[in-house]
Amino acid sequence: MGGADNVVRQHDGGKLTVRERIGGLLDPGSFAETGELAGAARYDDQGNLVEFRPGNFVMGFGRIDGRRVVVGGDDFTVRGGAADASIGGKQVYAEKMARELRMPIIRLVDGTGGGGSVRTQGNQGHTYIPANPGWDTIVEMMSEVPVIAAAMGSVAGLGAARVVTAHWSIMVKDTSQVFVAGPPVVAAGMNETVTKEDLGGWEIHYRNGVVDNLAETEEDAFRQIRQFLSYLPSNVWEQPARAAPTDDPNRREESLLSAVPKNRRRPYKVRQILGAVLDTDSFFEIGAGWGQSLVAGFGRLDGFPVGVIANDPYFYGGGLTADGSEKMARFIDLCDTFHLPCVNFLDQPGFVIGTWGEKAATIRKGASAMTAVFQATVPWVTIVVRRAYGVAGAAHANTAKLNLRYAWPSADWGSLPLEGGIEAAFKRDLANSPDPDALRAELMERLGAVRAPIRTAHAFGIEHMIDPRETRPILCEWVHQAYAIAAHSLGKKSRGFRP
Repeated sequence: MGGADNVVRQHDGGKLTVRERIGGLLDPGSFAETGELAGAARYDDQGNLVEFRPGNFVMGFGRIDGRRVVVGGDDFTVRGGAADASIGGKQVYAEKMARELRMPIIRLVDGTGGGGSVRTQGNQGHTYIPANPGWDTIVEMMSEVPVIAAAMGSVAGLGAARVVTAHWSIMVKDTSQVFVAGPPVVAAGMNETVTKEDLGGWEIHYRNGVVDNLAETEEDAFRQIRQFLSYLPSNVWEQPARAAPTDDPNRREESLLSAVPKNRRRPYKVRQILGAVLDTDSFFEIGAGWGQSLVAGFGRLDGFPVGVIANDPYFYGGGLTADGSEKMARFIDLCDTFHLPCVNFLDQPGFVIGTWGEKAATIRKGASAMTAVFQATVPWVTIVVRRAYGVAGAAHANTAKLNLRYAWPSADWGSLPLEGGIEAAFKRDLANSPDPDALRAELMERLGAVRAPIRTAHAFGIEHMIDPRETRPILCEWVHQAYAIAAHSLGKKSRGFRP
């Protein structure tokens, strides 16, 4: 690599070398390197090799849980991953391998990730108009094979772009940072003195959605990469693989009867509901650090991978925020790209309102989320756990299609909650009443009488009212049919996947 001293410096910074990373990620002994002799070589007049600096991008084939993948990683010990260490051709070749051989690709990004350096310009004797070689391949492969990216160190410029241009990304707590430009460039260009961590550390980018997940250590990052990949097919022409079932599909959890409080204003722990319904320990959350009123992730039902979204009433009552909308749209597009059926555990009070919600452009981003729901073609089922209100509540599924729904007895729905809707609908009556409080109480009692979900079922406004304990058996039956249906629509979607 970059010499003993640079390897020691990498370890002293709490980081593994690129070859240690590849060894820790892949199945033991499965790595077959491509381009291992590439580098900067110098020969004397007699043709003898007198100096060699290896390329600082290591790539090739390997296996994860027996499945072939492409992996490529920056060697920070050689010129900090900069482009003047001959990595460009190998990096582009890795992307082409993944796309043309229809394999997942894992990028282990460290440094500029092939980005530019003024040293390059000095060596060349001229400058150049920037270009991103191979980006056309990257754009196309986002709609064809799983792309995973891990920020393994201080990642800037093109390296940062390579981290976020992926279906799922992760960074390592305290030892990795992501930014458009590092502190020296920021100081010169913006007159702002800042540390690497304050500029692009995990507290920023795990919270704003630049990266999806956070790892405590590099080894934890490898574990999460392997787990994420286990839910996806190798490409869009295949279905996700079913794991050997280890949980009773007919399991009925008594805890679900009391999971939702009778007091509508009280929150509950939605992840406990997911744990009770999905296969035991199968839920893998994505993007837990941002858009926190929406929970998203992969799970399994009778061994089959599924996409899962749910509302978390501990954040804005579960209401859909601008960030939550972005998170929702991106996750649904991910599931749709790789043909994962989706389960929506709905408790949606509506878009978050007020000046904060308006300033965040919630309605525009919310409309994008609704569009993602209606454009998705994968099988979809909604479990109405509690609320379904307003425009956001209407986006629980594509209501123009079959719209398969099961409601718990705790369900509560309408155009607006009574608590605020009465004030809007009866504003003049309340203003002119000699006793507004008495009138308000009378309206609450009269309108509340029609609030019971059983009345909606009488009118066939909801197709199924179920005992919450039946949720898992129903979904485990549904998922078999969902996979049979999805098998008829494999391949690329008509629209590309955008990061």
